[in-house]
Amino acid sequence: MKTTIVGTTMPVLEITLEAGEQIIAEGGDVSWLTPGFDIETSTGFGSGGKGGFMSGLKRMVGGGQLFLTQYTASGAGGFVAFAAQLPGTIRELTIDPADQFMVQQGSYMASTPHVEVSVGLQTKLGAGIFGGAGVVFQKLAGQGTAWVQLAGEIVEYELQAGQSMLIHPGHLALYRAEMPLEFATIKGIKNKFFGDSLFLAKLSGPGHVWLQSMTPAKLAAAIEPYLPDKSSSSSS
Repeated sequence: MKTTIVGTTMPVLEITLEAGEQIIAEGGDVSWLTPGFDIETSTGFGSGGKGGFMSGLKRMVGGGQLFLTQYTASGAGGFVAFAAQLPGTIRELTIDPADQFMVQQGSYMASTPHVEVSVGLQTKLGAGIFGGAGVVFQKLAGQGTAWVQLAGEIVEYELQAGQSMLIHPGHLALYRAEMPLEFATIKGIKNKFFGDSLFLAKLSGPGHVWLQSMTPAKLAAAIEPYLPDKSSSSSS
């Protein structure tokens, strides 16, 4: 298996597979591929080999899809490509019992068959900032390789034991699963959603964290003024 990340602002992940090799991804996320792949969809994929309908339900709770798609290369091999959905970057993660990760909802792209994709954290916060869905992270565990898409520019920090950082939840893209995470109301920050307080995530070391400069909510807010007015269109 060979992977190539092509492009800059809107990168594309190309995965070249030898005969019989397999890759798992969310259904409908494929951008292009060579002919001859055996394509199968099931709730059991993305379960780290454990399978079962409950694994699919856990992914749904974590913001993913109930069904995942498995691509198996034919005897001639081939490649499959996945394009990023937001401007940003694609990162490759090695997953094993000592290296498990929490990734923000919507960031998972693809993985090898023995990686488990499940809900890791779901917290209900302010509907104004988070669209009523709260903060959701998926956990990547098991054994293998996974690829995630992170929005905007990425800043990384290595927190030592006893160190912590306060982070706006939308900017918390990826962190190691063993790191303690809690949410706190921070007084003194005026904002239109919470009055005189703001919810921030408190992430504590030791461990590594990836922060993204762009959030989907802020991107949507930035382009919203330029979208057609549906109400005026329907009335006319």
